[in-house]
Amino acid sequence: MSSTKPIRWGILGCARITRRGLIPGIRESHSSTLLALASRQQTSSDEWAKEFNIPRAYGSYEALLADPDIDAVYIPLPNELHLDWTKAAADAGKHVLCEKPVARDAAEALAMADHCKQRGVILMEAFMWRYAPRIVEIRRRIEAGEIGTLRVINVSFSFSIDPTDWRLDPTRGGGALFDVGCYGVNAARLFTQSEPESIQTLVKRGPTGVDMTLATHLGFANGVIGNIDCSFELPYRNRLELVGTGGSITVLDAFLPGPNPTATLLRLGSDSGAAEPETLHFDGRNQYAAMVDHFAASIHAGHLLAPAEDGVAQMKVIDAVLRGAVNI
Repeated sequence: MSSTKPIRWGILGCARITRRGLIPGIRESHSSTLLALASRQQTSSDEWAKEFNIPRAYGSYEALLADPDIDAVYIPLPNELHLDWTKAAADAGKHVLCEKPVARDAAEALAMADHCKQRGVILMEAFMWRYAPRIVEIRRRIEAGEIGTLRVINVSFSFSIDPTDWRLDPTRGGGALFDVGCYGVNAARLFTQSEPESIQTLVKRGPTGVDMTLATHLGFANGVIGNIDCSFELPYRNRLELVGTGGSITVLDAFLPGPNPTATLLRLGSDSGAAEPETLHFDGRNQYAAMVDHFAASIHAGHLLAPAEDGVAQMKVIDAVLRGAVNI
């Protein structure tokens, strides 16, 4: 495949994230074009295709995967469907961008990754926040030592969920950790560039058995502590704090930035007191578009390019967080 050839996309399903995330992301990318969308109902795909001016609309996922002109697919389906449709896409020779969490456990994630490797296609978990210009720049600043040596990563992500939402069903991969806490796990792993060696977790479960509120502490060999809390029953919070020996960076709306993203930098003064906070301003480019371009670059390269996530290591940590959780 020529490195200059646009990646032609198909999307499996009319999920909310498709509307607010991948459709504008593909359109604002420099590398890709949206060719087709599929729904289980032809009327739905026809309506979306008309609304978004998508050339091809299919009434089944199988029909879209049979289209020989599609290079890659995005899978925004509920968690329990990720394994089967990723395999089906790989069998059809399509590269796969799969919505997070990539699977319901590490065994499923590994099966997906192995199947895609055998079929010669790329699988990437859709953690769009990794590619946001703000996060790229913050990583650069931390690596340059602007807050000293990183020691603590604090992440809070919560919202109050509708009691009828499918994400409260444990058989479908429900729970606050899978839906929003996974961002905190992902952030701790990205900023440390390592995997945790110790994990301690407390969880409050709801009537269906899924985690409604969860807090976990991740200990890394490089001396970093990750404190992550997530919830389906608390007010909306979406916050990342990176604390080093010489200062801190606080990021509000950390994983869902607006058009003018900022962060707050604090550096220790010469007398070890905190200096005046400095507001940092960043490029507001669509992080979904940045992710799409990164995925396209990985396809052209023939392998995942950093900081892409294939999901296996991520799911191993999530499994460990849940496995050792103490109910309260």
